[in-house]
Amino acid sequence: MKLSKLSFAVAAALTASVTTSAFAMDLYVDTKTKQIYTESGVGRQKLGSFEQVREGIPVKNGGEVSELRSKLELQDNQIKALEEHAKASEEEGMVEIKKDGGIEFKSRDGNFKMAVNGRLQVDSQMNVNQDLPNTTGNYVGAGGAAATMPATLNNGAALRRARIGVEGTFFKNTDYKFEYDFTRGNGLNAGGITDAYIRQNFSKPFSIKFGAFKEPFSMEEATSNRYTTFIERNMATNTFVDNLNTYKVGVGANYAEERWQAATSFQTEGAGGYNNAYGSNNKFDSATSGSAIGSNGGVNRSGGGGDTSWEVNARVTGMPWMESKTKFLHIGASGSYIDINNNYRSDGSFSNGGVIFANGLASNVDRGAILGTGNLTSGTKGTAAYRQADHLTRFGAESALVYGPFSTQGEYIQTDVSGAGYHDESLSGYYTYATYFLTGESRAYKATTGAWDRIKPTRNFDMKGGWGAWELATGYDSMNLNDGVIKGGRASTAKLGVNWYPNPHVRVMTNYVHALDINTGAPTSTGNKSFNNADLDMIETRVQLDW
Repeated sequence: MKLSKLSFAVAAALTASVTTSAFAMDLYVDTKTKQIYTESGVGRQKLGSFEQVREGIPVKNGGEVSELRSKLELQDNQIKALEEHAKASEEEGMVEIKKDGGIEFKSRDGNFKMAVNGRLQVDSQMNVNQDLPNTTGNYVGAGGAAATMPATLNNGAALRRARIGVEGTFFKNTDYKFEYDFTRGNGLNAGGITDAYIRQNFSKPFSIKFGAFKEPFSMEEATSNRYTTFIERNMATNTFVDNLNTYKVGVGANYAEERWQAATSFQTEGAGGYNNAYGSNNKFDSATSGSAIGSNGGVNRSGGGGDTSWEVNARVTGMPWMESKTKFLHIGASGSYIDINNNYRSDGSFSNGGVIFANGLASNVDRGAILGTGNLTSGTKGTAAYRQADHLTRFGAESALVYGPFSTQGEYIQTDVSGAGYHDESLSGYYTYATYFLTGESRAYKATTGAWDRIKPTRNFDMKGGWGAWELATGYDSMNLNDGVIKGGRASTAKLGVNWYPNPHVRVMTNYVHALDINTGAPTSTGNKSFNNADLDMIETRVQLDW
């Protein structure tokens, strides 16, 4: 029984056991007729003042009545105190189930909140076709020598992401987030950390944050991988943003109104050694260095020193046309300047640092890099082969349209390389795709970040006629890593996708990826060359749970 109900029961028992109010009466007797009256009159004599009868005994003493009244008032106050205490106890409960299904802890006054979040993505990849016509150099061995192992993509299944995190607020205006991905890092460094920041909200539209967070660059990158349309992000986003480790440490500012937002950041490489999850898994690119940005290595550069790389980023988005939340146009632009750290030995030969651009063709389990530039800093100072990538300049343009259940999205990203031996070579990529919800839903948009949000089916899947949400998607993806002295190859793909959302927190995805064109004849890596003019087809799946 709840405390409040118990207090009402106590009150009822107390009021039943005592008189709730005292009633006094004066009585008079007629001296002739001996009749009793309640009012005085001729020939009537007052007998006295009489009170209510309790348990059959008349009470004449007014002091007893006063004492009884005092006791009743005291007991009534005690009951009220018990009721207030019960109400306060109920309000002080620290656990609340949020509307969207997560678990949130909060204080009664709302000053402190903490929510637990997480995600699990189980992927599979089946390469239904791998026609590799380039038999010359189609094998990878030590030092580039011929071997018996062909450079092909593998079938399989894997945990793509397994994350757990907490986020919340202090004193309403300060919030934080910490998240760890168990599929990243090796447990010996900070490799598994994604978001780890604290943010001060000075007003509803303006905030500043410190720590590790995503670069404000690209709509597809700003969208959580929980809400992207295809299983893997498109090649331009992966190569120029995600594979360079988008979670960097620094300070960022954001200003967001109802229909537009602007964000900027100053960031540097994260603490701790990176591994292949932070950059491209350059399985076929033997020219990559483990200490380059975007490679299998890290910032703990043994055999070399120097400062870490740093960058300045900015992104502006808005909705110039908005009829409703299901009919609107989104546009945006991004820009970035990245200073690259390069370290040399005492004889002038390159030691570590640099930058690498490499990517697969949307493969989600065997993520071997089919395209790859190798390290853009190499050689010895003063020699003809010496090159040094000093800095990168990135530009991005984005657009998306939602019209009921139909939507389109497209982006173009360009990266210019500058430094010794380079003449502002431009590497670029773009993609476009369209989606349609067969069950009538629309893509959910979050204006404060200029990115997509969680899909909530009109009716969740059940055994009584609920189908959840069903989405069809088709897209085109293109990447060119060839320009001037940079020969990283180029490729394009066509994609089809079917997404099923049984409820807002579960998603089942299937993608079909077909390589339209692969040109990797120029890269020096034997593994990359083996895919030149290859005919590839992949079927990928994902089962996702997040909260």
